[in-house]
Amino acid sequence: MNRLPAALSRMLNRSIGTRIVALSLGLLLLVQVASFSAIQSGLNHHARTTLPEKLRVGERVLQSLIEHQAQTLSDSAALLAADYGFRSALASNDADTIASVLDNHGARIGATTAALLDPDFRLRSTAESAGANAAQELAPLIERLVRQARVRGQASDVTVVGGQATQVVLVPVKAPVLVGWVLLGLPLSPQLASEMQQLSALHLSVLVRPAGSPTWQSRMSTLPAEATRTLSDGAPSDALAALRSNEQLREVMLQGEDFGVRAHWLSGEQHAGGAAVLGLVSISVDEAVRTPAALQLGLLLITALGVVVFAVGSVFTARHVVTPLQSLAAAAERLGEGDYATPMGGLQRNDEIGELAHAFERMRVRVAEKQNEVLQLAYWDPLTGLPNRARFRDAVRQAIEAARSTGSALAVVMLDLDRFKHVNDVLGYRFGDLMLSRVAERLKQHAVRNGDLVARLGGDEFAVLLRGADAASALTVARRIAGSFDDAMALDGQTVDMGAGIGLACWPQHADEVDNLLSRAEVAMYTAKRRSDGPLVYDSAIDASSAQTLSLLTELRHAVEHHELRLYLQPKLALATGVVEGAECLMRWQHPQRGMVPPMQFIPYAEQTGFIRVLTLWLFEEAARQWLQLMAEGLDALVLAINLSTRDLMDTELPAKFDALLLRHQVPAEAFCLEITESAIMDDPQRAQATLERLASMGFKLSIDDFGTGYSSLAYLKRLPVDELKIDKSFVMGMERDADDAKIVRSTIDLAHNLGLRVVAEGVENAAVWDMLRDLQCDTAQGFHMGKPMPVNEFCAWSLAWATRQGLPGLTRGEQPTLLH
Repeated sequence: MNRLPAALSRMLNRSIGTRIVALSLGLLLLVQVASFSAIQSGLNHHARTTLPEKLRVGERVLQSLIEHQAQTLSDSAALLAADYGFRSALASNDADTIASVLDNHGARIGATTAALLDPDFRLRSTAESAGANAAQELAPLIERLVRQARVRGQASDVTVVGGQATQVVLVPVKAPVLVGWVLLGLPLSPQLASEMQQLSALHLSVLVRPAGSPTWQSRMSTLPAEATRTLSDGAPSDALAALRSNEQLREVMLQGEDFGVRAHWLSGEQHAGGAAVLGLVSISVDEAVRTPAALQLGLLLITALGVVVFAVGSVFTARHVVTPLQSLAAAAERLGEGDYATPMGGLQRNDEIGELAHAFERMRVRVAEKQNEVLQLAYWDPLTGLPNRARFRDAVRQAIEAARSTGSALAVVMLDLDRFKHVNDVLGYRFGDLMLSRVAERLKQHAVRNGDLVARLGGDEFAVLLRGADAASALTVARRIAGSFDDAMALDGQTVDMGAGIGLACWPQHADEVDNLLSRAEVAMYTAKRRSDGPLVYDSAIDASSAQTLSLLTELRHAVEHHELRLYLQPKLALATGVVEGAECLMRWQHPQRGMVPPMQFIPYAEQTGFIRVLTLWLFEEAARQWLQLMAEGLDALVLAINLSTRDLMDTELPAKFDALLLRHQVPAEAFCLEITESAIMDDPQRAQATLERLASMGFKLSIDDFGTGYSSLAYLKRLPVDELKIDKSFVMGMERDADDAKIVRSTIDLAHNLGLRVVAEGVENAAVWDMLRDLQCDTAQGFHMGKPMPVNEFCAWSLAWATRQGLPGLTRGEQPTLLH
């Protein structure tokens, strides 16, 4: 134990510099400790002085929130009282309608109590959901509100209903004379305590005392659960009421923490034995008197800065005593460890030490130059001056680590030049090198933002690291790069048209580490090069090596054979009548391990591998089988729409396969509408037209799906045997806000009608879009406003509910009702 003080004493005696540093730092720390103690004492006194006022302010905030909720509930009750249908039911004394309206209105605003009183405050009706003892339970509540209503014309209070703290209001119903009173009760929600804490930074606990009970019970609190139980469980009303004080801070120990508490009566009556609601506004005294973390951190930083300043000053003073050779010895150690960036010290001296320092400095500079040359050859491309593959990989790895800590994203764009080997073969390698240098310049001009990195990976392959970029922004950059190749490249009197296959992958969306990210960007690049469709974002469906697709084809076959696929229907309705005239058939995959698999996770892969033909036949056969069941349940003349892919249209045997299924299930072809996208037709227009003509001759209705998003020509459209156009939802969803979208929809409807075609608008999300489409004389609508895709066994129930809501019970498609909203 005595060795450490002895060693410290020897060190202080041997070094004056050490004693200077120790004395300076000791005095600094002593002053800082005294300052911290004084600040802590002042904060403690100030906090205990201001806490009572904070609690009084919190009490006023609580009262304001309660009054605001009461006003909101009163407005809702007044709205019900002013409803024409409700007053008509009162006039006709329709008890069932009154109870139903009370129940529906109460459910809409979350009220648990809804009742109607006659002009003399006698209970006339309650909501349908009210219990058998509703009248008995409401009697004392009505009695409390009547006295207030007689004076003010309406009444509000907070009381205990069903064991819950409830805001109740009583509002008159006039037509135009007084015909009754509406009573609504809304439980106080935990949101009240949250808003209280947000507005005042105080805790709120709401306690209730049921009628006849001597103790309080907690119903909501922002305090920890144990602290709330300590505060409320078994506490008599007198003890809690005593917490209310206008002058002094009442402190309560809750779970080892000191709290200042004020009580505020929320109920209008607080007499002993009656139901009452009490709000406790509280704040942690321990936390209030605690020195703020920012202040503690500031003091620590000031202390640390003072230590640094005093240490630097002390060391500077001691430098004239300690030999400067120690500095040169440390510099030599740094050089041995590979630090060539730090300059030598002592260069300003003119003696022998200065000459030695200059010699060390010249050695450091020469070694650093050699090291930079080696690094340049190892990590940079000498032809273009861009980072090479090794440097780019390190940069991507570092960017991933930085993005992981900040939660941002990044993307890698890869491109491979088209016909570069042909350029080398025809014009020579020198021309090819010049072209690679020019490509590097274009990339830096069109792709680089702050923090981005362009690299040449080798040969004619380049890459761009986009920091902080998601898939959408990276695709924009990739398209800008592709556009930079539109201008021909002129070199040495030769003009060469250039292009590139461009692919991109994003972290963490497509890969979680650097090698996988680079590999998947390369997969997307080569796929884009084969397709020649412009830049392509990586998708596991295009990656034959993707772990997700290794067994997907086998699992899809298993899904078909073991009945894991599900048929969903999304309704299609006539805009003029509101009648359900059909539905679109959609496929879902109920995987035994992964649950419900979204279509986008297997449909693209099925299209790529050709297995989509099997899925289409399954969907058609299941739709035919279910069509018979739907007809048996009363949905006659229903037309089911089925989507056909490009692979389906290229299958010359498809009409024969459909015909066999129709015969097997005894279903007419007119019961189906086959939807084909514009792009599917344009892949091979002649072959697609031949298939569509055969299907049309069999009686199938044909529809052009997603019309307006492809690139079909009107010359092909007028020759195709189609019956309808389906406007893409991207135009329909925006037509309410975007005049251009509305013009496109209007023009498409006019075009289709002039060609003798029906029009279906998908993506109808609200009643306003429905009305606009109906005014434009669109024929059919489909969208979430009417119904989302649903299992086929729920479709009949939905159709009946829709007809009932629209006032169309028992209608068939041939009738012409007036659509109700």
